[in-house]
Amino acid sequence: MRLYLIAMQFLTIIPLPFDTRCQKEDLGRATALFPLAGLTIGVLLAGLNWLIAARLPRPLADALLITALTVITGALHLDGLADVCDGLAARGSRERFLTIMKDSHVGAAGAVAVALGLLLKWQALLAVPAELKWQALLFFPILSRFCQVQTIVRARAARSDGLGSAFADTADMGRIVIAAGITLAAAWLLMGPKGLATLALLALLTWLLRIWSHRRLGGITGDVIGCINELNEIVALILIAALPQF
Repeated sequence: MRLYLIAMQFLTIIPLPFDTRCQKEDLGRATALFPLAGLTIGVLLAGLNWLIAARLPRPLADALLITALTVITGALHLDGLADVCDGLAARGSRERFLTIMKDSHVGAAGAVAVALGLLLKWQALLAVPAELKWQALLFFPILSRFCQVQTIVRARAARSDGLGSAFADTADMGRIVIAAGITLAAAWLLMGPKGLATLALLALLTWLLRIWSHRRLGGITGDVIGCINELNEIVALILIAALPQF
């Protein structure tokens, strides 16, 4: 329970009625339960959808769901998407890339990336068939949080400080085994073989992005983890929307 609360404390801004003190090594251990935190986010989104879907036009309801997701997570991962895109736009050395990501200001590339990311996520959710919507709302936050664990475990840290270092130094293979078990069970129960196929494709995408980060930056950072989470949320919804066609 303690590690689950730490995962929730890190991944959301939901106020918890407990004072959970977190040591550096607890961050790595808590990654095993990131998919459960994702499921909690999904339950909140599905509950909100149940309240508003029958009362509002679907485009507006889905826009409110994406807004709620952003609020629940405190836009933490969107910040990572913006910082990585600002670093890419700078086209400089590794050191310049890392410096730009550490800057608290958002550049034009980052602002455009956030706008496009939210738009794509909204449109992908809107394209999910109505009969699959509640499964999608539960499933895609689980998938993206599992991919965070995949990004972290056995990765190098691009910097000696920051969240990337804290996670990479303390997350071991046991964490990803537990996270994978939870995610595989959710994939099968919610969407069967198509859920497993979606998980496999996202795992491949995450592996490729992680390789790129190691080659370009020498490892991962907190911003890279957040960016990969955002990309996986978008791709997961696109794949779920495309499932009925296969």
